[in-house]
Amino acid sequence: MNLIPNISPKAFSFSAVIVGYLLIDDLTANEQNALGNWLMLTAQVLCTNAYYKQVQQERNGVNTNQYSSNVSTEENIEILKKMVNALNTEIENLKAGR
Repeated sequence: MNLIPNISPKAFSFSAVIVGYLLIDDLTANEQNALGNWLMLTAQVLCTNAYYKQVQQERNGVNTNQYSSNVSTEENIEILKKMVNALNTEIENLKAGR
């Protein structure tokens, strides 16, 4: 399964910020809290599993601390521009009362 896009860590993190801001207006405070707690639990399971896999690989002599990206800086910039445009569109829609 290849759910995670091949983009820089900064662009990947920024996409999470955008999704979070887009969800704010569509949910009540209780729904936001419930969804946020569910996402945090999901994240903790993923982090725990990944860390344990890293420990196992380290014990087997595999170096897991190397970051390599096949995505160029130009591609990252284009992805970020698209994200900013989507965010600006959402802001304009909110200003227009849609």
